[in-house]
Amino acid sequence: MKTILAAGLVAGTLDIVEVCLYYNFFGIPPQRILQAIAGGLLGRDAFQGGTQTAALGLLLHFVIATTAAAVFYFASRKSAFLWEKPFISGAFFGLAVYLFMNFVVLPLSAAGPPRLSMPVIANGLFAHVFCVGLPISLITARARAV
Repeated sequence: MKTILAAGLVAGTLDIVEVCLYYNFFGIPPQRILQAIAGGLLGRDAFQGGTQTAALGLLLHFVIATTAAAVFYFASRKSAFLWEKPFISGAFFGLAVYLFMNFVVLPLSAAGPPRLSMPVIANGLFAHVFCVGLPISLITARARAV
């Protein structure tokens, strides 16, 4: 459980910091990003909720990151490749998380399908590989090696 929580916390933190920095270049404040995450449950009403919906978005973000960490951790118990080759498996896992979030979760959520452009796709792929997939795989591999 410690491995899953650590991986979820690290991946969630790296990912949200990266996303906030990226969107800061476009003048979008962190509160709005967190409200957009809460929009998965609340729809457009999330943008009217102030810090309360931003806090909900932050909580949801870490729940999603920890869920991703749990998926990888339990999969690694079935396939040694995942923890023996953490750079390869982590990169592919990050890509899989990106695809799952954008083409399954978001379209089924109250937020609806994402509006994707090439810069947004490139940043999303970068963030999911380097801030989500690799940290989760490396933390899992380290825990398995101990």
